[in-house]
Amino acid sequence: MHILGNWIQPGVPMGSICPVFRRSWSSQNSIRRAMLYLTALGTYEAVLNGNRVSDEVLTPGWTAYEKRLQVQCYDITHLIRPENCLEVTVGRGWFRSRLPGQVAHEDVERRHQQPCGILGWLVLTDEHNTTELIPTDTQWQWSESPIRYSELYGGETYDATFTPEQWSPVVPLNWKTDILIPQEGEPITQQERIAAKSVFTTPAGETIVDFGQEVTGYVEFSLHAHPGDRVRIRHGEVLDKDGNFYNANYRDAKSEILYICRDGWQIWHPRLTFFGFRYLKLAEFPGEANPEQFTAIVVGSQLKRTGYLRCSDPDLNKLFSNINWSLKGNFLDVPTDCPQRDERLGWTGDAQVFVKAASYQYDVERFFRKWLRDLSAQQRRDGAVAHVVPDVLPYTLPSAAWGDAATIVPWQIYLTYGDSAVLSQQFDSMCAWVDYITAATTTPGLWTGGRHYGDWLALDAPEGSCRGKSREDFIATCFYARSTELVIKTGRVLGRNVSSYEALYAQILVTFRKTYPEYLTQTECVLAAHFRLSPDPQKTADQLAELVIANGRALRTGFVGTPYLLHVLSDYGHTELAYDLLLRKEYPGWLYAVGKGATTIWEHWDGIREDGSFWSEDMNSFNHYAYGAVADWVYEQAAGIQLPEDAPGFSSVRIAPQPDYRLNWLEAILDTRHGRISSQWVIEDDAIRYTIETPVSATIVIGNVTHKVCPGRHIYWQKRT
Repeated sequence: MHILGNWIQPGVPMGSICPVFRRSWSSQNSIRRAMLYLTALGTYEAVLNGNRVSDEVLTPGWTAYEKRLQVQCYDITHLIRPENCLEVTVGRGWFRSRLPGQVAHEDVERRHQQPCGILGWLVLTDEHNTTELIPTDTQWQWSESPIRYSELYGGETYDATFTPEQWSPVVPLNWKTDILIPQEGEPITQQERIAAKSVFTTPAGETIVDFGQEVTGYVEFSLHAHPGDRVRIRHGEVLDKDGNFYNANYRDAKSEILYICRDGWQIWHPRLTFFGFRYLKLAEFPGEANPEQFTAIVVGSQLKRTGYLRCSDPDLNKLFSNINWSLKGNFLDVPTDCPQRDERLGWTGDAQVFVKAASYQYDVERFFRKWLRDLSAQQRRDGAVAHVVPDVLPYTLPSAAWGDAATIVPWQIYLTYGDSAVLSQQFDSMCAWVDYITAATTTPGLWTGGRHYGDWLALDAPEGSCRGKSREDFIATCFYARSTELVIKTGRVLGRNVSSYEALYAQILVTFRKTYPEYLTQTECVLAAHFRLSPDPQKTADQLAELVIANGRALRTGFVGTPYLLHVLSDYGHTELAYDLLLRKEYPGWLYAVGKGATTIWEHWDGIREDGSFWSEDMNSFNHYAYGAVADWVYEQAAGIQLPEDAPGFSSVRIAPQPDYRLNWLEAILDTRHGRISSQWVIEDDAIRYTIETPVSATIVIGNVTHKVCPGRHIYWQKRT
């Protein structure tokens, strides 16, 4: 990328105040085309002649800043006037906020002390095709902005009575330019607006605004006020059991807005940060608050919807909605774990368990390819993969099932969309991850001696632990085998020599079976069967079914086992039991949270307990998409839309629906690179009617009968038994 500007910064440290940079110029001739290239060390908002230059927000997004920083390109021709003034306001954003907030480490402080700066250039082409370049240089000026404070976790303070008046020359900033790259990810935009559902007073006397839906973004409010009146708002996900405002689970994330009013009617929303919330507590608000004064603006990566699930059960439909809202709330430039507390990080484990479900619901190819480039850029010299990407925990050791995002995510993106370019892009990274494990293990053929998250948040965890009873070395070796297998598959697609990995996989398989002849937990059975490490997967799946039944037809799995649990049951003849788990309304079950009023997926099966108390304050997110991975089972097993590995991108498809009589009907729709696939089944008095549409050749399995069909609409009847 050819860089035409220079880094500039304010002349003095700004502390918590957000600076605004400006450049004025005259356009003597008619401008035929005007292009602005811009980036910043922090989130920025650019305004030309009083108008925002784009509908993008929270630019330049979040990347591995030490190695990759995106530059946005805007066509601003329509905003050019004879006299022009460009202003750029910069907040701390991901670049300079103190994150993660729950960690005290010198690297956190290092990031917090990084400088604020911008770099960019304008290219103006007039009617005579004469080009004028206006770069960021010492001709720019800076001042304090009305945004007196803006951080990722803290929130934003805005003084509407403040007008920048004292403008001073900027000074050069010595910062890298070889890290600059064109925009790679999907733009971050305002996706939709949700009107407040109600304003009410709690038993504690608090004034609360309820939007009826947990969202990621910020609130826009309007009011008539006098100069100096204050609006102070705190954000929360849930109310406590007494109906009072609660956000102790945000931990150190203050998540507060402070707005100092000017005179008269005014409308405002934050611009350089975001929040996760359903409820607002109006700690200060002049006059009486009414619902029509508040609108939640949903912010996220601009993704195209590609998948839809519907059925006859309202609770299950609500679960589908909750999964979708958790995806939207956490796919904000990186796949985060949660959008509200002092975290909001791109956890690799969460991403790899959810990537399949995500790729069915939305077109996330570009989104994940950008994130995977950051994963590769920050992969450590020995091949280790961080817990989070971008890596703001560089002092941690890698974990199985988290670092394996390096292999699982690119393989799934290839399968869903059919473009092997993502495999070419990531192949070296995939190999480096497997090579790291091979070098780090203390037992050849297994992965032992590491430190792992285990089956995170499994319900069989010992008291005081979050890691579950499944053996950590067992889990680690399962994912070691899986990543090695994916390197082999990727190498074959790309025509690479993977003979050494084939030999390694054979060694892992033999050693695993010798070391682990028995499986002790639901998750161990799930992994051994799903990754085909068990010498008898059917026997292992049967054992899993027995464990589930013995537990009252309830799961005990965590982040590692749950995504594959229903698949293993269905793949080996236990679909009815899989439906038992899906449709379970008691704790633990997917519909338990629905019954508790959830509008997104919870981090814990019992984030809110039966008595209304909370699982914990320390780690209890109510918007955490990991368990939403169950959506891919609904697509692939309940609706039966299955993607053969030899037909990436759905160039052909196998459709084998598995109905359950507890539902009257179910429908799944997938928009693929080859067109729309839909599968619907309806249970009638004495038969099941299947309506299947496919844009490609398909294998359709109804009961025990297989049909080879051409593209088109196909209807089948099966006698009800």
